[in-house]
Amino acid sequence: MFCDFDGTITLSDNIVAVMKQFDPPGWRPIVDDIVALRKSVRQGVGEMFALIPSARRQEITDYILSTAGIRPGFQSLLDWCKASGVEFYVTSGGIDFFVYPMLAPFEIPLDHIYCNGSSFEGERIEILWPHACDGACDNDCGMCKTTVIRRFPKEQYTRILIGDSVTDFAGAKLVDLVFSRSHLTERCAELGLPHIPFETFHDVVRHLDEGDW
Repeated sequence: MFCDFDGTITLSDNIVAVMKQFDPPGWRPIVDDIVALRKSVRQGVGEMFALIPSARRQEITDYILSTAGIRPGFQSLLDWCKASGVEFYVTSGGIDFFVYPMLAPFEIPLDHIYCNGSSFEGERIEILWPHACDGACDNDCGMCKTTVIRRFPKEQYTRILIGDSVTDFAGAKLVDLVFSRSHLTERCAELGLPHIPFETFHDVVRHLDEGDW
């Protein structure tokens, strides 16, 4: 099971929330470029965080911890996976300095959390990309979800993706079932991909218990 973080595990998209809250000059045109596909996610996210001084690291982390919120039922989903012998992986386009603190209460093994890295050694925040695209992906994702999914061959695994937005589109084409929200639901419907819309993780657990996977 591969689960998105921003807007899926959390109730809001944290990168956008950070930019709106700290409002560094020049971030909005970068978002527009990402949405219009003029810039890749990797390039755009890197440029946006480079607008923010490294000294604001703790301030950003504290802001996200106090505002993001965890979608109801997340612990129930983790409990279901553990009881059912299903490996649960977080596949996040978010950044380590807020992803790890948000997930700390849930005791997910660190090697089951894929996200982008960060460096605060310079004057501005630098985003690092430890999980970049493999040779089968040329989307310049930053944190490439399809690269992670391909490590679990379809011949050996039933693969389930949980997500909500553009960073999940490519992965949705690879897996056996998608639990979808927001833009991902629309995209799965357009492409005829097997998907089940959900609002909370309690919905996901209910479908899993009913054998819908």
